[in-house]
Amino acid sequence: MSNFPFQRLQADLSELIDRTPAGQRLLSEPDLAKQLGVSRATLRDAMRTFETQGLVRRRQGSGTFVVGKVQALESGLEVLESLETMAKRLGLAISVSNLSVDRTVADENIAARLNLVVGAPLLRVRRVIRADDRPVAYLVDILPEDILSVDDLLGDFRGSVLDIFLERGDSLKTSRADISALGATAEVAKALEIQRGDVLLNFCAQLFDGNGKVVDYSLSYFIPGYFHFHVVRRVGG
Repeated sequence: MSNFPFQRLQADLSELIDRTPAGQRLLSEPDLAKQLGVSRATLRDAMRTFETQGLVRRRQGSGTFVVGKVQALESGLEVLESLETMAKRLGLAISVSNLSVDRTVADENIAARLNLVVGAPLLRVRRVIRADDRPVAYLVDILPEDILSVDDLLGDFRGSVLDIFLERGDSLKTSRADISALGATAEVAKALEIQRGDVLLNFCAQLFDGNGKVVDYSLSYFIPGYFHFHVVRRVGG
């Protein structure tokens, strides 16, 4: 298919989504492809644009639903801050669901990330961040047990391990994050109510204390349409 017909298809889909009430299911993929005169593969490619914008969401076994426009969480990456802090600054309400806290041990990869020996005891914290009751991010923190305990997460845990550190006055110095786009695994897709393989923005980060010790290794998965990140850079000369 040439570029122009594909753009025409996206324009037709945009018009269809705009006139469909939020929460309503679109036609099934075979029926919608037939109505628009394209293959299912072409339709799927065109629909990805609207998924990454957060305008539609595919649910396994249920179909594709119109989400409606939401205000994106926008932040610069020069300063590390929690999603809750970002949301408060923008006047947005977010919540935590699917909270899972379990003990595990370090495999070779995690041990290298945290500068620990293989088999070291760890705490793993997994949860979904929701905006307007929609899943927008899946967060995983993995920490040594002597840094954070299950008791620290009891009570009013609002979703941010970083905020726990800051509130108790821990000495934190820097964070290093590798940023990439990747396809959702089965675990992440289920948590975010999307399809396996859907493209997500991924931050893989290490948090260092004042002595240069790694105190947290985190994996953050963001649905792109709900987040606008930017970086302010100095001009070299």
